[in-house]
Amino acid sequence: MNIKPIAYFRSPLTSKFGIPRQSGVVKDLVGEIVFEKEFSSPDAIRGLEGFDYIWLIWGFSANKHEQRGLTVRPPRLGGNERLGVFATRSPFRPNPIGLSCVKLVSQNDRAIIESAPSLRGREGGEAVLLVLGADLMDGTPIYDIKPYIPYADAHPDARGGFTDNNDWQPLEVIIPEEIAKTFTATELSSLRGVLSQDPRPQYHNDPNRIYGMPFAGRDVKFKVNGNILTVHNIF
Repeated sequence: MNIKPIAYFRSPLTSKFGIPRQSGVVKDLVGEIVFEKEFSSPDAIRGLEGFDYIWLIWGFSANKHEQRGLTVRPPRLGGNERLGVFATRSPFRPNPIGLSCVKLVSQNDRAIIESAPSLRGREGGEAVLLVLGADLMDGTPIYDIKPYIPYADAHPDARGGFTDNNDWQPLEVIIPEEIAKTFTATELSSLRGVLSQDPRPQYHNDPNRIYGMPFAGRDVKFKVNGNILTVHNIF
C-alpha cells in the first residue's frame, strides 16, 4: 500500500522538544492543517463543519531512529520501566504512524483565527483547517482525516492501563511580564500549557540546567526547580 500526505501541519512548535505527549493536554495550542493542492477543494471537507473533533492520522517525520526491540520506556513511568510497544503510544514503532484527536475551531472564532501561525500571511486558495490541542510539530505530514463520532469513539468508563495509576502533575509556570508581553494572548496561553507539561526528559532533574525550546519563532530559555518552571529569557 502506498500512501502520501493529504496535508501538512503548521504549528508554533518547530522541534520535537516541547511537543505535548498526547493530543488534548494543551487545549489552547493552535495549529493548522494545510491541504495539498489536489485535496484543497471545499468538496473534500463538505459536512465537516458539523463535527467538533476530528482524528488525524499522521507520520512521525522527525523521528529518524529505527525501532529496536518490542519494548519501550513510556515517559509517564519516568523512562525507567519497559512496556510492550503496542501497549504505549511511543513514536518508536514498526510503522511510524501517529493518531491524534483535535478540536476544530469554528470559523466564527475570530480571536483564534487571527492568531493562527500562518493564516495571517498564507497564499490565497489554500484550504486550511484550524484546530486546537494537537501534539504534532510544524511540518508533520497528515495522511488522513476522519470525524470524531461520540457514540462510537467515546468510552468514558474504559480502563486506561498504566495511565490510570500514574497521574501527571503539571508544573507551575512563571513567565516574567517583560517576556510575556512579547507574545500574543493566544501564544502566551499555548506556551504556558506546553511548558506546564514539562518538556524535559523524565530522568533530568538538575535545577541549574538551562533548557531551550523553539516556540513561535523564538528560543525560550527556562529552568525547572521542583514543580516550578521559570522562563529566564527568549531569543
